[in-house]
Amino acid sequence: MERGLDRALYRAMWRWHFYAGLIVLPVLALMAVTGALYLYKPQVEAWLYPVRITAPPDARPLPPSRLIAAAQGAGAPATQLLVPARRDESWRVTSGTIATFINPYDGRVLGRMRDGGIMQTIRDLHSLALTGPIGNRLVEVVAGWAILLCVTGLYLRWPRRGSPALALRGGVGGRLFWRDLHGTLGFLSAGVILFLAVTGMPWTDVWGGGLRAVIAANGAGRPPMKVNPWAPQAKQALPWTLREESAPNGDPGDIGVDAVARIAARHGLGAGYQLFLPASRSAPYLVTALTIRADDARAITIDAGTGALMQDMDWRQFGMGAKTVEWGIATHQGQQYGEANRLLMLAGCLCLLALCLTAPILWWKRRCATPPPAPPGTARMVAGLMLVLGLLFPLTGLSMLTALAGEWLFGRMRRISVYRASRAGR
Repeated sequence: MERGLDRALYRAMWRWHFYAGLIVLPVLALMAVTGALYLYKPQVEAWLYPVRITAPPDARPLPPSRLIAAAQGAGAPATQLLVPARRDESWRVTSGTIATFINPYDGRVLGRMRDGGIMQTIRDLHSLALTGPIGNRLVEVVAGWAILLCVTGLYLRWPRRGSPALALRGGVGGRLFWRDLHGTLGFLSAGVILFLAVTGMPWTDVWGGGLRAVIAANGAGRPPMKVNPWAPQAKQALPWTLREESAPNGDPGDIGVDAVARIAARHGLGAGYQLFLPASRSAPYLVTALTIRADDARAITIDAGTGALMQDMDWRQFGMGAKTVEWGIATHQGQQYGEANRLLMLAGCLCLLALCLTAPILWWKRRCATPPPAPPGTARMVAGLMLVLGLLFPLTGLSMLTALAGEWLFGRMRRISVYRASRAGR
């Protein structure tokens, strides 16, 4: 009896695992490739663009205002200045959609990058931002199904009598080899893939927006701010948990970007920051630290009219909810724990890509057969468990209901077809 129930559960889990892979496999493969590339964003940009420079030992950077003027030319007004942490890197002045690389020691323009360059394209592919709001919601659906794939995959590969979790048996041409390869890779990497899927959720509009609201409502976020919208570019530079917030109003006037840079340096931000120019009259300057670790997060606002420090936000002021999310994002991006962190996330991406490639081969080796249906009672029980997961991720749950309705409709039509064929044969 117990073994029969286990077989029924196995078939039900296998069916969910199969259909989950069928639904999201191409998108997961795209995310695996683009995610692996984005882990090496600094290295790729240094290879493609004039990031590295020769820095004279005793040279001091020119005033930011001169660099901004040199970079702007006849283009759009500058909106931000990026000051790297390293002396041997060029500074960047952003005007509209163009980032200008400039040597801070002599003011020479070294090159330009449009629309965020190749790494922005990779990021947009990874987040499906190229398709707009639809893509963002699709990412949420795919992440939810990826979680389901991990859960069902672990159940299917869990060690049983005569079936080890880690094995590679049979010849390369045989079905057993490909089943073992797929199962072993999945079992080894499920934890990392599950982590990537969960920590990728905060970037989504529906689930991520809801999470921000819950964190704020429970006082587990960050210090409150006054009302005056940030520019879109500035919001992207803020820590994730601050992006729904607004900038405080300030006094009219402008002390100038050079004075703002000196004030930022007095408060510990002499290098390794982004400086955002006011987006409107009476809006403040925003200076944000270039974060690597989550606890590097810091943002200060400086009154454009008086130079007064209006607000200074850092990691210590974040609530537990905000800290958890920021830690997850930094670890997801391979930054929180150095090179070991990045290599682990890279291994997760490569294993995910390998799973996406071995899955159709395994299906082909099974002669393109779909998993057999489980007994109705077991199938309903497992479907209920899956829908509980769907409650945590509403868009995924909605797609699950759609998949169940489609399977029921297909089965209904097939039964009607068989019935009519049997009546016609009489």
